[in-house]
Order: sequence, then structure tokens, then C-alpha cells
Amino acid sequence: MTKKIKSVAVYCGHQFGNDPQFARDAARVGELLARNKIKLIFGGGDVGLMGTVCNAALDNGGAVLGVSTTHIIARQEPAHTGIELRMTDSINARKTEMFNESDAFIILPGGLGTLNELTDIMTMQQIGETKKPLFFLDTNHFWRPFGRLFVHMQDCGFIENVHQYTIFSSSTPDDLIRKILHYHID
Repeated sequence: MTKKIKSVAVYCGHQFGNDPQFARDAARVGELLARNKIKLIFGGGDVGLMGTVCNAALDNGGAVLGVSTTHIIARQEPAHTGIELRMTDSINARKTEMFNESDAFIILPGGLGTLNELTDIMTMQQIGETKKPLFFLDTNHFWRPFGRLFVHMQDCGFIENVHQYTIFSSSTPDDLIRKILHYHID
């Protein structure tokens, strides 16, 4: 029996980046998740794109779960208030909690943390630990260099079967959410 995606972990920057479209698209993703009754799972911070996605989901009546660590809240990112917030002792525990709470993953523009979370999911797909899908929002071709690297790794013989990955890419939030709504989990 298949089911629809009910919760999505969104990985993105705790900064805004230098393109205003990043924040506009992040806000639209949060809005569309809420309007389609898909629960947002995110890093728990009230800054950057992360805070933007959360605020838009909340403004549109969405369900939100933030997951953070005591270290991150103390040093880098103020915790978002007004949401369910779970605290973990480590970044690995945070990633595990977000993974367990999510049916799928959205990757927005971000930095090293976003890249780390992305490659963790891809590695889990590669070794068969998960079939949960990844949805890239490729705002203004932000992820294009990563796509080229992925193909290069395949061409060099380090990735054997690109079909083992469940990856979708969209250039607009509306198309991205449409793909999520049409995806069924086995």
C-alpha cells in the first residue's frame, strides 16, 4: 500500500545568502507545505532561510517541529519560539531525529551543514538504508555545480548506479511541492 508524504525535513542555510530569491523561495516552500498540510521538520533556528521557512509555515497554519542541539542554540542560532522544539546532545542525534520524523527531504540553498545533511541522505540511499526521496529546490541554479560533481563522480567510477537514488529537482517552489504531492511512498 502506498501513502502520501505527510512530513518533510527541510535542510537549508542558517544565513540568507546573497540572492534575495533564496529567501522568497524559502518562504514559498513554507507556505505551500502548510497549505498542503505537510508537516515541516527543520533545524529549529530562527535565523536565515531556516527561520524564513518556519515563519511562512506558521503564518499559514502549518505544523512545525524544530530539532536542534544545545551547542548550536548556545553558539550560533537562536531557537525559534512558538513551535515544538526538541533538543539533542549532538549534531548526529539531531540528524537522526529529523530523519526519523520525515517522509522526505527538501534541500534548499545552504552551506556546509546543508551539504552534510544532503550527503548523509544520499549515502543512506546508496547503501540501501532508505528510499525516502530528496527534492532539490534549485533556486537560480544554486545546486547545478553539485549536480556536475555528482555526474563527475559517476564518470570517474565512484558512483555505480545513479538509479539507486530517489532525487527530484525543481527550479520553483510550486513545481517542487507539486512533485511532493504526487509522490507516493511504498
